[in-house]
Amino acid sequence: MSQTPPNTLQYRFDGPKDAPTLVIGPVLGTTWHMWDRQIPELTQHWRVLRYDLPGHGGAPARPATTVSELSDRLLATLDGLGVQRFGYVGCSLGGAIGADLALRHPHRVASLALVAASPRFGSADEFRQRGVVVRTNGLEPMARTAPERWFTPGFAAAQPAIVEWAVQMVRTTDPGCYIAACEALATFDIRGELGRITVPTLVLVGAEDQVTGAGDARTLVAGIPDARLALVPDASHLAPVEQPAAVTDLLLTHFSTAWQDTPATSPAADPSAPQLSAPELSAPVLPVAEITAATPRPGARDDGYADPYEPGMKMRREVLGDAHVDRTMAASDDFTGDFQELVTRYAWGEVWTREGLDRRSRSCVTLTALVASGRLESLAAHVRAALRTGLTPVEIKEVLLQTAVYCGVPAASAAFSIAQTVIQEETTPRT
Repeated sequence: MSQTPPNTLQYRFDGPKDAPTLVIGPVLGTTWHMWDRQIPELTQHWRVLRYDLPGHGGAPARPATTVSELSDRLLATLDGLGVQRFGYVGCSLGGAIGADLALRHPHRVASLALVAASPRFGSADEFRQRGVVVRTNGLEPMARTAPERWFTPGFAAAQPAIVEWAVQMVRTTDPGCYIAACEALATFDIRGELGRITVPTLVLVGAEDQVTGAGDARTLVAGIPDARLALVPDASHLAPVEQPAAVTDLLLTHFSTAWQDTPATSPAADPSAPQLSAPELSAPVLPVAEITAATPRPGARDDGYADPYEPGMKMRREVLGDAHVDRTMAASDDFTGDFQELVTRYAWGEVWTREGLDRRSRSCVTLTALVASGRLESLAAHVRAALRTGLTPVEIKEVLLQTAVYCGVPAASAAFSIAQTVIQEETTPRT
């Protein structure tokens, strides 16, 4: 095991020093040991580097809130080891890191395997709510439910020791790093960029994966020009653990036959590259530029003015949640649409994005202002927002206690009732 300098990742090497390097990435809540049963075969051909996510497996608790930050740390680790070109296989969050590397640093990646991966993992609301649960209750709720997310029922019943090992991996993860990784998954979305992944790619998924299933895999294969799909029977999200032999054989075949020795010269996709996706999966993915051109944002101008609408909408969604914003925008019409645009542009784009206060502090101010002004119809949404911005239930309680002194007991009493209901809903693990 290595010492871990700042801005790098904890890692270990296995295999001959003179062999090509194969990098392997883990699932959120696991350690590099999830790949133990692949190592004997893989190290006959490659020098395998496995890494742990921050705060996992005893790694230093240095949270990273974006997938790109995690991939940058991995590259810094590889740079320090003198590894310039490598194959990469990653599972779930580890797969997202591999896809990000292939998009931003294609000259470094010789071949890619995405296991139980997706171009968009669920919804941002789902992962931010998971972060709220962990911030409030610790990792025990995630540990208890990990087996049903990761394994088929038959495997879990037949292998209680492996199930307990999986639960312990989650329990020993640093909560702050787990929450940060949830935020990284909440903001990860490469659906419009898949066509720029130019390296040979294996997309591998368990046939019974209920987290990132065959639908996610087919989206990857449809969008990546040189991609093939492998479906592993009798496996769920942790297919490398549940079906180690099948996964190992697929990885051996892929990396033995689809390793680009010549680095890519440009990050742009080669329009002449062969399209290897299956016919039924060949529907094109609309590039981000075309989506933007087809749906211009409100108030767009061509005079150099930096319209705060887009950063405002991004902030509004991150703080209030996609579901809330979607409901609000769907309910707007010709009469209220201009008002919603004003709120997005100025409240969220001009004020919430300012650097003078962090999001936690702005949530405290907002809760207080709503109680003081008696606008309790908006309080529930901002209690949810406060949990998302990092306030704990105890801190929200203290804010409301202070409002009782300065805004009046009746207003605070009503606020406590609303907040109690919201906190119970948001901090109870969802099955």
